[in-house]
Amino acid sequence: MEYKISGLSRYKGETIQVDFDGREPIFINASVVYDLGLRAGKFLSDSDVDGAIHKNTFRRARERALYLLDSREYGYAEMFRKLSANYPEDICYEVANDLSRLGLIDDRRYAEKCAEYYLITKQRGKYRARDEMRRRGIPDRLIEEALEKYESGSADRLRELIERKYLKKLSEDGGRQKVKAALARQGFTYDEINGVLGEYE
Repeated sequence: MEYKISGLSRYKGETIQVDFDGREPIFINASVVYDLGLRAGKFLSDSDVDGAIHKNTFRRARERALYLLDSREYGYAEMFRKLSANYPEDICYEVANDLSRLGLIDDRRYAEKCAEYYLITKQRGKYRARDEMRRRGIPDRLIEEALEKYESGSADRLRELIERKYLKKLSEDGGRQKVKAALARQGFTYDEINGVLGEYE
């Protein structure tokens, strides 16, 4: 079935109200109206109307994604989850795929930034870093690849953390066990913890 556009009018901001003979109006961005060449007197089929709505929804979701990327890096899965709270699944996939194609989201780059953040900035152990990165939807292969480059400096980072935060507690009653437990919660292995704490006997 086809519907004739009876008129277009500004609804709010850049949103245009498109009125039809025989069906309810649709509300789409002015840029979509221009791209599709919509004007009074033009006939649109049901699939044409659905396509205009889809294109408009894609545009809004993509704008939202770009806004999110202004503040920090995102991986594919995390961006998809963020968008899926407000947009249909097919739109979320389209936007995530488009941003990946453009290099605006890149799981390998994201994994490297997350590894640096958790291991260096937050001074977490590799197990805690791995859990946090999995929670963000980064594939295991890329997690291991990103963490591997920091493997050799683990003892130094642990030593720095102990001296910055836990050194005084080691001399307290039961302090050594409390420090071990705290470091384990931060994601360091018991072998790493015992090896470095042995230096503070």
